[in-house]
Amino acid sequence: MITNFGKIMIEIDIRPTVANDLSRLMGFDHSIASESVWQLELRREPGQAIASFREVRLPRSITIEYPHNPFALADDWVRKSMMYTGLVGQEPVGYISLLERGAASVVWVTDLVVNVTHRRKGVGSALLSAAQDWAGNRSHRRLILEMQSKNLPAVRLAQKFGYEFCGYNDHYYNNQDVALFFSRNIK
Repeated sequence: MITNFGKIMIEIDIRPTVANDLSRLMGFDHSIASESVWQLELRREPGQAIASFREVRLPRSITIEYPHNPFALADDWVRKSMMYTGLVGQEPVGYISLLERGAASVVWVTDLVVNVTHRRKGVGSALLSAAQDWAGNRSHRRLILEMQSKNLPAVRLAQKFGYEFCGYNDHYYNNQDVALFFSRNIK
């Protein structure tokens, strides 16, 4: 896939991840910077609970640590249904992990990481497109993205691809962050 980054065209190759990729992928900076967050407001009233999210701009950019242990990637990889690596030349620059779940024919994107030096150059979009193609070719009907509520770049990518907010889970990650879920029908 060739993406247009400003006036520079970069070619991004997407291929299934191989064991030799793992040490380089684990070495990526998995943190992200965000200037806004999706803030959860939860009200409980007799007989009902009302949850709402609103985007809140922060007074300054914050760095958000990745909610999974990147050093457990090799152990986790064997439990995934598919994992793709994005390359520029021979250099791994991003990866996406997919997990098929249940009879509902759903694929979950559990990890989508682009190394800092290649962010905002189309790598995440190329990886997500490959995931959608893979899921569609396997006759799955829905793709779900999970992300931290503080990860505004991931929220924007989901929205860019037509994914819709479909739920959340408070204290989902080991660091107690809220997980947001966005989904899209692919067939």
